Amino acid sequence: MKKNGYMFTNKEHTLKGIMATILGVISLASLVYVIANSYTKAGDVPLQYGAVAFLTMIFAFVGIVLGVMSKSDRDKFYFFSYLGIVLNVLVLAALSVILYAGAYA
Repeated sequence: MKKNGYMFTNKEHTLKGIMATILGVISLASLVYVIANSYTKAGDVPLQYGAVAFLTMIFAFVGIVLGVMSKSDRDKFYFFSYLGIVLNVLVLAALSVILYAGAYA
């Protein structure tokens, strides 16, 4: 006999994990915006785009730290912790590729 698919629990998502995911989404969206506008303007962009890229790097580092810290909470759901870590690492990887291409191209 099959039981109902309901599972009652008092677990919650970690607030630090949610914040890490929010920072990752903001960082990724900002980086995509800067890259797209830089591509359409053929590299002739204002200096503020570099500042945005620098802020996304700071947000990504903070997001990774928050995601790792949220993993230490007991009896919580860790979906947003993992998602935040992945998004922020993706942003840092994209920034690393951009900086590497700019330095050696």
